Amino acid sequence: MPQHNVAVLVLPSVVPFDLGVPVQVFGYPRPDLGARRYSMTLCAVKPGKVKTSIGFSIVVENGLAPLRRADTIVVPGIDDLDTPIPATVTRALADAHERGARVVSICTGAFVLAAAGLLDGKRATTHWMDAPALSARFPSISVDPGVLYIDEGTVLTSAGVAAGIDLCLHLVRKDFGSEVANAVARRLVVAPHRSGGQAQFVVQPLAAPRGQRLEVTRSWVLGRLAEPLTVARMAKYSGRSLRTFARHFYEETGTSPLQWLLRHRILAAQQLLEQTDMPVDRIAADAGFGSAVSLRVHFRRELSTTPLAYRRAFRQGATS
Repeated sequence: MPQHNVAVLVLPSVVPFDLGVPVQVFGYPRPDLGARRYSMTLCAVKPGKVKTSIGFSIVVENGLAPLRRADTIVVPGIDDLDTPIPATVTRALADAHERGARVVSICTGAFVLAAAGLLDGKRATTHWMDAPALSARFPSISVDPGVLYIDEGTVLTSAGVAAGIDLCLHLVRKDFGSEVANAVARRLVVAPHRSGGQAQFVVQPLAAPRGQRLEVTRSWVLGRLAEPLTVARMAKYSGRSLRTFARHFYEETGTSPLQWLLRHRILAAQQLLEQTDMPVDRIAADAGFGSAVSLRVHFRRELSTTPLAYRRAFRQGATS
């Protein structure tokens, strides 16, 4: 399997957490997954030490040359949003995108992509605290401060800090399927999937008393994906009124019950397409879509592909 080349651009005042996420996801060899699917390279304006936002420096051995051959370029967040981005960087990013490279920002890395003109006329996100500045500085961008990440095809942006993990796992899922992405998530000890449209933060803290939380109801739902499930039925199982259930669900997950249910039904269908030879009609029924037509509609809307095309892309790649 040809390796996917990832270049991570390290700029002055880089946020260490934002840098560590793509390095861990794309740079770790992961022999337990059966193949090294990514080749990751750090690059900078010029080789040498680059000072981070915390004050310590890291040594980057490469200049901008890796951007010319990368399949994906990741720009982690930076703390200094006032110093202009060097023209050599913006030109290199624009040239790479023009030749077909996928460009990705984590947190305030969106300001770098915006400076290169790569977000003009597109939806984008960044850390909710910096979203007003991004919108004011680059009015041609449709900035959405309320989501975890946005996928515009070859240009992707994420919210701050931990949302970079969600976006990187989303990229792994796009490249190699849900089985590989789930395996990476298990190694990272994080949730295998949070939808990009989920809110950047949830109201209910994770430390809320167990009796007030809905994980039991969500586990009950996951065991019944093939059944007709309504919000009213979920609320009844949880012992709450419909309105209270919907409010608590959003507070805990950052999304609505039906959007959460749809996302998990799609994930179930993806796994069955990757790991079994079951016909699409049977997969649609087992995942709760009812019919192959409904499954195709949701696959097209959520994944921009069809179930059969997804199976062809990932049936062998997921286990190789």
